[in-house]
Amino acid sequence: MLSHIKIVLVETTHPGNIGAVARAMKNMKMTNLCLVAPKIFPSADATSRASGADDVLAAAEVYSSLPEAIADCNLVIGASARCRTISWPEMTPRQCAEKIVINEPKQKVAILFGRENSGLKNHELDLCHYLLRIPCNSEYSSLNIAAAVQVVCYELFVASGEQESIAIGDKGDSPLATAAQMESFYTHLYQALNDIGFMHPDKSKSIMRRLRRIYNRIQLDTKELDILRGILRMSQDNQSKDNQSQNNQRSD
Repeated sequence: MLSHIKIVLVETTHPGNIGAVARAMKNMKMTNLCLVAPKIFPSADATSRASGADDVLAAAEVYSSLPEAIADCNLVIGASARCRTISWPEMTPRQCAEKIVINEPKQKVAILFGRENSGLKNHELDLCHYLLRIPCNSEYSSLNIAAAVQVVCYELFVASGEQESIAIGDKGDSPLATAAQMESFYTHLYQALNDIGFMHPDKSKSIMRRLRRIYNRIQLDTKELDILRGILRMSQDNQSKDNQSQNNQRSD
């Protein structure tokens, strides 16, 4: 779904950055990497920094000029952190993603990233329809090129709906406890706290109200509730044994 979007790196100096960009792209299911007059490429440093995104590097197209790289594109967007003397239509990465993926999904698009030390030049921005600016600390707005590409590709990935649902542990396996189950738990909790001598008659209502707030905020599932009630039962059993032991000692 994102194959119509080119990530174009202009005159990249450090080959490691090309590899890091390839890795960032593959993380977000993007594969169309274009390089305009890179200083060094191919390179072992690029392959090393790609960390498994070798297929993106192998498929990268190398051009001698920017006009050649974007010749077949309908929409060209240039990333820049610097303010320009002449005002330019600007967008954030999220706005960029919405425009490309949602509003104009059939257009062939190029997103340009300039040199590590100086970015895109004015004559290169002249080729762009929009300027893309990543919101960040105004006192330190210089992003590493791979980090900038990662931010933009992430927004494109999310807008495309490509993200996959990932289950963490047993999340969602047990249904949430019902109101009746929670009330039974609160009755059990109150009794257990009384049995171990925690409750005081003049404070029991306020304590139980606060405990209700805690557990209601968590939204326990049935498995978690079973665990808690098991703890309460064991606490009560131990307290009963202690009481029995004390009674036996008095009898002796």
